[in-house]
Amino acid sequence: MTTRRPLVRAAIWTAVLAALVGVFMLYLRPDLVFALATQVWNCF
Repeated sequence: MTTRRPLVRAAIWTAVLAALVGVFMLYLRPDLVFALATQVWNCF
C-alpha cells in the first residue's frame, strides 16, 4: 500500500506538467494568441 502512493503522485505531477507544456506550446502560435485577445476584447 505504501508503494502505491508515490506512483499516484508521480502520475498526477506528470499530467499537470503535460497540461502546462501543452498550454505554453499553444501560446507560441501567434494566430491563437490574437484570436484569444480578440475574444477577450469583445467581452468589453
